[in-house]
Amino acid sequence: MVNFLARQLGFMLLTLFVVSLTVFVLNEATPGSAARKVLGEFATPEQVELLTRKLGLDRPLLVRYGEWIGNALQGDFGESLRYREPVLQVLGTHLVNTCRLAAISFALIVPFSMILGIAAGIREGSARDRAISIFSSIVASIPEFALAVFLAFPFVYLLGWLPATAPLSDGGGWSVAQQLVLPVLVIVLFDSGYVILMVRASTADVMQQPYIRTAILKGLPFAKVVRRHVIRNAMITPITILLLQINYLITGLVVVEAVFAYPGFGRMMLEAALNKDIALLQAGALVAVLVAVITQMLGDLVYRLLDPRIRVA
Repeated sequence: MVNFLARQLGFMLLTLFVVSLTVFVLNEATPGSAARKVLGEFATPEQVELLTRKLGLDRPLLVRYGEWIGNALQGDFGESLRYREPVLQVLGTHLVNTCRLAAISFALIVPFSMILGIAAGIREGSARDRAISIFSSIVASIPEFALAVFLAFPFVYLLGWLPATAPLSDGGGWSVAQQLVLPVLVIVLFDSGYVILMVRASTADVMQQPYIRTAILKGLPFAKVVRRHVIRNAMITPITILLLQINYLITGLVVVEAVFAYPGFGRMMLEAALNKDIALLQAGALVAVLVAVITQMLGDLVYRLLDPRIRVA
């Protein structure tokens, strides 16, 4: 276990270094300077050159990268050109908003996916199985922006029960809870479709195992067989997949946050990229990679706990 954690830590540090350097290089290669983005298209070349020197963007790439690494190790990620605030403050605000949305969505995705997936898998080939599989395939195949439109039409435009956007402000008379309903619903439906199919396939596979047939033939109640023997063995693969969904819920909600004007991490990264906010992009990329590596590590650990064969190997 110690060797496993040491390898994962080394991999994480190497990945963070490669990603940070890659983001710097890609920003250097993209057309248009950061100074031009800040000043606008009507700024004179002299003004652009002056701001470029002021920001230190006229220095060699590796010099600026080394300086950034040194400051980052001290907790200073610079100032955001887009938000005119320290990068850490901008990241903290948007990450808190995204984590709120992710926590609510994850708390709904897990029971919803497991209940429907197990219900379909224990009765493979039945009408219930076909209905759940069709529903899951449909919601998993609809893009997030289209799903948002489909849900907004009845609840926003026809019934007027919910707001069309979620800026997390009190404007318009809508509470924060009401603003969160549609984004959460889109995320839960889109993400659950794939997870339900995985749980269903894993459960159906376990139901075909000899020890399940033996338990049923011995006269054990079917509900007891499912509760004691099916669920734990069927959850080995889906649980790791559910943990990996945390990465998507924190760093991959760009479309949902953009559609609903939600001030989250994904929308922040989109605006930083459009405005060539290098400092914010760099720090945001490191956060995204860190979340991805940590969730991958958690998935591997849970897999080892659920499947003793992995620990023995």
